[in-house]
Amino acid sequence: MGRFARSTMARASGGSVALSRLWPGRTDRLIIAPHDLRTADATRAAEIYAGRFVFAGKIVTCHGRSIFDLEPPSEDWEVALLGFGWLRHLRAADTALTRANARSLVDDWISNPGHKRPVSRRADVLARRVISLLSQAPLVLGDTDGKFYRRYLRGLTREIRYLRYTMLDIPDGVPRLQVLIALCYASLCLANQARHIRAAARKLSDELQRQILPDGGHISRNPGALIELLIDLLPLRQTFAARNIAPPPALLNAIDRMMPMLRFFRHGDGSFALFNGMSSAPSDLLATLLAYDDAHGAPMAHMPHSGFQRLDAGATTIIMDTGPPPPPNLSHEAHAGCLSFELSSGPSRIVINCGMPATGRDNWRSFARGTAAHSTLTYHDTSSCQFVELSAMKRLLQGAPIIGGPGNVESYREVVANGELLTTSHDGYLKRFGVVHRRVLMLAHDGARVDGEDTLSPAPGGRIKGNETDYALRFHLHPSVKASRLSDARGVMLVLPNRDVWTFEALDDKVELEDSVFLAGNDGPRRTAQIVIRQDSRQVSSIRWSFVRSSASASATTAKRNARREPELPL
Repeated sequence: MGRFARSTMARASGGSVALSRLWPGRTDRLIIAPHDLRTADATRAAEIYAGRFVFAGKIVTCHGRSIFDLEPPSEDWEVALLGFGWLRHLRAADTALTRANARSLVDDWISNPGHKRPVSRRADVLARRVISLLSQAPLVLGDTDGKFYRRYLRGLTREIRYLRYTMLDIPDGVPRLQVLIALCYASLCLANQARHIRAAARKLSDELQRQILPDGGHISRNPGALIELLIDLLPLRQTFAARNIAPPPALLNAIDRMMPMLRFFRHGDGSFALFNGMSSAPSDLLATLLAYDDAHGAPMAHMPHSGFQRLDAGATTIIMDTGPPPPPNLSHEAHAGCLSFELSSGPSRIVINCGMPATGRDNWRSFARGTAAHSTLTYHDTSSCQFVELSAMKRLLQGAPIIGGPGNVESYREVVANGELLTTSHDGYLKRFGVVHRRVLMLAHDGARVDGEDTLSPAPGGRIKGNETDYALRFHLHPSVKASRLSDARGVMLVLPNRDVWTFEALDDKVELEDSVFLAGNDGPRRTAQIVIRQDSRQVSSIRWSFVRSSASASATTAKRNARREPELPL
């Protein structure tokens, strides 16, 4: 029966799997399995069968014991284990052995209440487990008997009931949406749930309207939230269709708004810009999501509600943070990166922010969220946002939200004779130091030149406060860029992987080349470099700089650079 069942599982409406053929007579309970868009690796099934569980860069070997009884090496590893997303790797192998292995592991979990750890009841982990158990039901139940099926269903409904009726301390933002998405899936995949379908769809619609901004960004201002949500929302839309139920308009509208944002945050190499907690995004996952994008047009230039600007010319792209921090209850992962930008040329990223690692975030979080980890100006080694610092408050709030920062962030763009001009400012340093940071960028029409100026000035009628007047201007470089400081210490030559040469210049200021770290690499943190200019705001209130692409060789660029002069910015 198992082989017949697998051969007849037709994907309804592009994804969801009908389960009625697998268990005749039991379609009154579990009737459909949603599609899982996450990439599966069949080779990992052999590791799991051998008792080797590799998650979040850590390996745990069972040695005959239950994996759920072993001490987790990290919280990230435990979250991955208890979310059961690894079932998709077993399904990709699609052998009798992996199906039996999947049943054994799921049975071990649902049959032993002693396995239940605090992390397993965390809202986002529980929601992920419910979705995984629903979407991988064909794997676990394909060769089974009625007894196991009933045990599986009891365990699944117990998890769903906990999500639905127990008062969970659900953090605002993505976790809250994940819970509501899971409840929508549960009501659609189980029969006789018409009342729950309506209630779940209504709650999800309300939350989507609150969290997804009119321009398609997420209220947390983290680009990664779009990926996390779309990877579940797209199959949910398909599951509604597979049940012949009209998807809620708010769901359709949210997806339609979010999809263009995927293109907005992408550089030429397919990577996402690193703002507000963004880590590396698997390229295959992004490709899967973008396959659902019907527009295929050029990215929009301005996201006014999310607070980001994008400049494109030739093969050059600039993406810039021009928004205030999110509300405190949604700012646990937000960064103090106002007016930071990223620069890429074709398939090569040049200027970046440090980003966040995919795992082991606690070790880097404090540094990564600071302004100094972003390509912008840092005043007196102080972040433009203030974070909760007291340990007791962090424990109470389950993190360190932003409690102060830029309140007035302005941005204005216009087309001028030499290119496109973006004028921005923020007041994150006004209250403490009495200064406003103003940044002007101009991208040439052919994309071969970026000119900029960063200025610190008192508010009208105000003055600079205190004696702490030092500041630093930083441009973090991607690890693939080979940087060498020019002999006059006024510039840096940048050689890209494709051998294109760009030159950074600040003719009036001494330029340093210092160590930095790229946190968002697929293989973990990597050493890189940063361009740094240090000044005193009472003596030098403005720094002019430029990035220029050269068609000459690296040696010719070094020889000719002193003959060039900066074009005047139309300030």
